Amino acid sequence: MNFTRWSARLPGTQRRAAARAEQAVSPDRRGEGSVPAARAEQLTEDARPVPAVDELKVREVLDRVPSLVALVHGPDHRIAYVNDAYTAAFGMRPLGAPARGALPELDELGLLPLLDQVLRSGKPRTVKSRKAPDGRSYTFTCTPVAEGDARGVLVFATDVTDHAEAAERLRASERRQRETAVTLQRSLLPQELEEPDDLRIAATYHPGGTEAAVGGDWYDVITLGGGRTALVIGDVMGRGVRAAAVMGQLRTAVRAYARLDLPPHEVLQLLDGLAMEIDANQIATCTYAIHDPNEGRLVYASAGHLPLLVRDENGTVRRADEPTGPPLGTGGWMHASGSVPLGPGSTAVLYTDGLVERRNEDLDEGIAALERALAGATGSPQVVCDRLVRSAGVTPDHDDDVAVLVLQHPARKDAESELFRNAALELLGGVEAAPRARAFASGVLTSWRFPAELHDLGVLAASELVANSLQHGTPPMRLRLRRTDRRLIIEVTDGDDHLPRRRRAEPGDESGRGIAIVATIASSWGSRRTPGGGKAVWCEFLLPKPSKTQGAQPTRWAAGSGL
Repeated sequence: MNFTRWSARLPGTQRRAAARAEQAVSPDRRGEGSVPAARAEQLTEDARPVPAVDELKVREVLDRVPSLVALVHGPDHRIAYVNDAYTAAFGMRPLGAPARGALPELDELGLLPLLDQVLRSGKPRTVKSRKAPDGRSYTFTCTPVAEGDARGVLVFATDVTDHAEAAERLRASERRQRETAVTLQRSLLPQELEEPDDLRIAATYHPGGTEAAVGGDWYDVITLGGGRTALVIGDVMGRGVRAAAVMGQLRTAVRAYARLDLPPHEVLQLLDGLAMEIDANQIATCTYAIHDPNEGRLVYASAGHLPLLVRDENGTVRRADEPTGPPLGTGGWMHASGSVPLGPGSTAVLYTDGLVERRNEDLDEGIAALERALAGATGSPQVVCDRLVRSAGVTPDHDDDVAVLVLQHPARKDAESELFRNAALELLGGVEAAPRARAFASGVLTSWRFPAELHDLGVLAASELVANSLQHGTPPMRLRLRRTDRRLIIEVTDGDDHLPRRRRAEPGDESGRGIAIVATIASSWGSRRTPGGGKAVWCEFLLPKPSKTQGAQPTRWAAGSGL
């Protein structure tokens, strides 16, 4: 067998190495037919005939190749040749012996079945970066060869230890970076979700399973006061620590802007400008929604994010597609707010693209599959959340991170209990408006059987808010009282959009004390502009917790009474 037939079957880099080794042989030595002492000893012991000159030249060349070379013949792979590099790595090997017993290193690496495949198929096979018993890593190429009637396999092993170690160091570095990104990501997400009085909420976050999959997905729940709740979900484009850091800045900004109690589209306008300041090359998608139990709707705005889904009490799922603007960080776009019904018994789902986007599927197909899963998902928000994640096939090795936020507006067991939780009075103005509001508030709070102290504070707060609206606002005016399981909410709306502020009244001032009084006696207070061009001013009182005795025989004002 000549060198040309052997080397032609080798991979490119290995073939070039063998060619260089052949060129290194001096002309006089090529013709001498000499063999190394170790080879001569093996041939003598094996009583094999002296090989032809061409074969000697090939073997001399292969002995000079730094890669490990072995040649086996026949179905039991009897050793026909091993070069010096192979002998230096694994020791002397008896020629003519079957590979299963004489080449234990190949058996340990699981290469013997590969030799069978190569011999049967006549096609070469390569196994990359296997760690051998000598502690080094090799890439093995097994090539079929024929010498006369004999058929065999040429095993060519290239030492790739340095490459393998470098690759392992790189993987370790990527793992550390991913762990840092996951830790940062989780620390920036809410450790505990806020619990609104009128909503039940659950959320989940699954980091991607690959080193590069940790991104900037986030969610948040923000109680705005007055019974209203803001819900946020977003996704920063990109991966790693940078995306997680940008996400943290945007989430902090959302919470700050939410305190201004602005409409959803105005919050997104502010976030858009901030995203451009953080990094002009970094964009993010986001949905910001507000739930008001008095309206029974979810008002939202979207900056390039996927549509939220709402399942009503009958199991019908609705996709809130419009309006949707471009992602945050693009600039130059006026966002708009839309709304979707969210009455008692409804469930809404906000999610990121990792839940529905697949490489081989259209995005709409993923959203449609999520709609079908939501239509059949019942139970608590956490149960619904888990079912949606499972139905989407999200596993620990999922190639993208996933964030899901599920909220439910629970239905009351009887309609009468809901009637005892809301009361409203239209105010026509005039001198009789204030006493009429006080009488109305007193009657409602008495019917709700609050303690005397809470009753008196509630009447006082309602009187001051109405007086402030009569003096500084314009019709139409309305007084609303609402109770939840944990608090009493008093709200007055009018047609003027000038928001009140708390100020220090001088001793001689005849006005300016109403808001200060409300802020002093109430747990919290605030104001916001309403969509019709007016404003709403509200305050809250925490309901007293029942004592152990009252817990055994609850009074009508006790938290959770449902009255």
